[in-house]
Amino acid sequence: MKKSSVSSVILGAAFLMATSAIGPGFLTQTTVFTKQLLASFGFVILLSVILDVFAQINIWRVLTVSGKRAQDVANETVAGSGYVLAILITLGGLAFNIGNVAGAGLGLEILFGIDVKTGAIISAIIGITLFLFKEFGRAMDVFVKFLGLLMLVLIVYVVFESRPPLAEAAFRTVYPETISPLAIVTLVGGTVGGYITFAGAHRLIDAGITGTDSLREVNRGATTGILLTAVIRFLLFLASLGVIALGMTIDDKNPPASVFQNAAGNVGYKIFGVVMWAAAITSVVGAAYTSVSFLKTFHPKLERNDKYLTIFFIAFSTVVFLFVGQPIKVLILAGTLNGFILPVGLALILLAARKSKIVGGYRHPLWLQIAGWLVVLVMLGFSILTVAGSWLI
Repeated sequence: MKKSSVSSVILGAAFLMATSAIGPGFLTQTTVFTKQLLASFGFVILLSVILDVFAQINIWRVLTVSGKRAQDVANETVAGSGYVLAILITLGGLAFNIGNVAGAGLGLEILFGIDVKTGAIISAIIGITLFLFKEFGRAMDVFVKFLGLLMLVLIVYVVFESRPPLAEAAFRTVYPETISPLAIVTLVGGTVGGYITFAGAHRLIDAGITGTDSLREVNRGATTGILLTAVIRFLLFLASLGVIALGMTIDDKNPPASVFQNAAGNVGYKIFGVVMWAAAITSVVGAAYTSVSFLKTFHPKLERNDKYLTIFFIAFSTVVFLFVGQPIKVLILAGTLNGFILPVGLALILLAARKSKIVGGYRHPLWLQIAGWLVVLVMLGFSILTVAGSWLI
């Protein structure tokens, strides 16, 4: 593969990971936590970025060196664990995709005034069309890169209009008044939890970018994806903080929409429609692609028909939304499982990094292993505390 082609795929994998993370839930969580923690939320974002980077680099490096997808590596590390991981990822991806389809429908409703369900169908057709291309991997790369950059530009405009207190935000990012473990778990889980953490690595493996010779590009792709996500989250945080500092009220019924509208009026509300649709449709594509990548290696027929499986995944998510709506209990359960998938999946990858039958002669850096296990312990502890707290309530 030519160097320019490799760079394009690496960037596409980074954007796939980032845009998979930036969905409707991402927009809402960022606004809600800013409202609760004010400028101190900047510290939560900073800490989550550090945890995200260590988790992502460990997973991307080990999987691409092995040339195998996460479920196969897990099965070779602990017998049967790959099947469990695949089931959790697929069910979680399906549950969240129902919400992503709904978010895409909402975005089109804001932009054009059409019914949410009609908007969901149109969005699903657009997502499905991507996978009808002969080289759907390249089509997906272009799609997520374009919409990712579009979101970035539009959010920068809203930040400019909201005039946030930059000095206060910068100071509290390193010296917070309040620290929220729940916010940290939510942000890390939403950025590299569930299927998201494996999306970019599986894209690289599908494109044939594997082995130790590719490690430099793999590192660059992993950090680019995390930093892109962090930049967009920090910009949303600044926009929300600016609106609050101006004394405006954030509507609890639709927090991110009210931020955009308060900052830039009706134009801001329409911009939110674009951002919501872009965030949702790229998450639809990312969730479908990655979830199917966890199933297709279990049987040759699944591997040969992966594009049709992906199309079915999107169509099924849409049908469930049209006839059932968003099953709240399922989404809550998926969110809880999502918090456990990262520490469990990362632990399996770290164990695999020490097995020569999986990584050959590659020696995974000790500092990365230590950092990875720290992320496992922190996220597992926070996830248990979060579940225990919800039971106590």
